[in-house]
Amino acid sequence: MKAFVSWSSGKESCLSLFRMRKEVDVKYLFNMIDEDGKHSRSHRLDKKLIQLQAKALGIPLIQQSSTWQSYEDVFKQMVAKLKDEGIAAGIFGDIDMQAHRDWVENVCVYAGIKSILPLWQEERERLVCEFIAAGFKAVVVVVNEKYLGKEWLGRIIDESFIADLKSLPEVDVAGEKGEYHTFVYDGPNFKNPVAFSEGEKVYNNGYWFFDLRV
Repeated sequence: MKAFVSWSSGKESCLSLFRMRKEVDVKYLFNMIDEDGKHSRSHRLDKKLIQLQAKALGIPLIQQSSTWQSYEDVFKQMVAKLKDEGIAAGIFGDIDMQAHRDWVENVCVYAGIKSILPLWQEERERLVCEFIAAGFKAVVVVVNEKYLGKEWLGRIIDESFIADLKSLPEVDVAGEKGEYHTFVYDGPNFKNPVAFSEGEKVYNNGYWFFDLRV
């Protein structure tokens, strides 16, 4: 079966790809970028970083620009085009937010393809531990100020990170409620690490972003 992965560049996308790599033929990573055409829509990462990430993974990358208002329509249109190329399934990294699953299934039904959620309803901390144990390396690039301060930006996802998050009962270890987001820069299915330098910490509308530079 030919498939694409809905690609945020973070740990759930990467773990989903890793789990499914032997079961489907992943033809594309599909990443949404903002209307300026320069940054990823969800994590505000330089789109060139995600291009380097896809190159390290050896999988072609599709990047499509949209506003938040046009996001769903643009996503549906692109998935429909992929269906015409023989893509039969989309792989998504959602864990247990039903509203997210409903959106995913709606998009895939529209395009006439199958939705696959490899991590669905698994225990959140166990998934993060699996990610670390597999050998992936990721850095925190976004935090929601309701839950975490900007000092968490740049933290590496490891055992000490999990322990520190577990001391904050209102924060989910996996960040499934949007507490934090990550960029994966190395792992068992990477041909090479993605090189980057650390830029500024930028605040915007309730979120802190880590400006990683190519």
